Amino acid sequence: MKNYYSLLISDWNAVIEKTLPNYSIYAPLKENDSLDYELIDLENLSNISYNIPKPTTPLKTFFLPIKENLTTELKSEKKRIIIGSPNCDIQGLKILDEIYLDKDFVDTSYQNKRENTLLIGTACYETLEHCHCMSYGIRPFSMETADISLSKVDTRIHLEVLSEKGEQFISEIKEYSAISNSPESEIKDIELKQSKIENEIIANNTGLPDYKKTGEIVQKAKDEIWNKYSSKCVSCGACATICPTCTCFLLIDKPNFEKVRQLDACQYPGFERVAGNEDALHELSIRFRNRYFCKYVWKPQKFKSLACTGCGRCIEACIGKINKNELFRELAN
Repeated sequence: MKNYYSLLISDWNAVIEKTLPNYSIYAPLKENDSLDYELIDLENLSNISYNIPKPTTPLKTFFLPIKENLTTELKSEKKRIIIGSPNCDIQGLKILDEIYLDKDFVDTSYQNKRENTLLIGTACYETLEHCHCMSYGIRPFSMETADISLSKVDTRIHLEVLSEKGEQFISEIKEYSAISNSPESEIKDIELKQSKIENEIIANNTGLPDYKKTGEIVQKAKDEIWNKYSSKCVSCGACATICPTCTCFLLIDKPNFEKVRQLDACQYPGFERVAGNEDALHELSIRFRNRYFCKYVWKPQKFKSLACTGCGRCIEACIGKINKNELFRELAN
């Protein structure tokens, strides 16, 4: 039996209100056609969007800011809660954890942010055009990595505990909220919703190769395919910067021995330029191909976690309207 708790939405809002003095809370708010994380306060907490994919900003930005000073003393920041992250984003943290929490090279800035964050993931009960998490074996609801998985069904919020940190949070709110174990019938309703959306995502991505197969066909791809698809690339870097797993950065030296980390993107011209003006990725088609080799060939050789979680943001953000899934289907045929 899964460890589910439930409470009325009004009681859940009261929990958030009670929690605000002790945590910085972020959650997705919808404005027109845009869904993105906002800092929650008493005025907007009732407008939080649940079970809708997916915030514009990838979850990684909370742990790897676009720009941060790494040499200033770590501040004692208020703990934070991030509500409503889809599982494609949650799973993206796994490879970041492998990189930045490596036991021999722990990044203390990243570690501090991870330890001070409670992650409340959300189950997706809708799907967008380019969602393809199931093609890579990622389900549209959290089963790990997040601390709690949230599902809103009718007038109730259901919370599935996934970690000790999540259990501790439930213990805290039990002291002042009307939280109780979810009835088995309501858990079955949640599972039916999850199964329905899984089948929908699978049906929408017929013919798309899985993660391993994609790596194989990428390695065999001829120059013609890279020339064809890169011809529309404008080197804006949107695909990499919006990706939940891309993590390249520049380390900038500043006066007084300060070092600033600034996120970078392999699609920017000059990304690999070195002394003497040598640049292995100067040619656009090679630079374009490099990103796919990184995600589907080189990263799997070094890390256990997936370097692409099927969120589809790179397709949505591309100015040149390049659809990587069309590229992969063409290679697979």
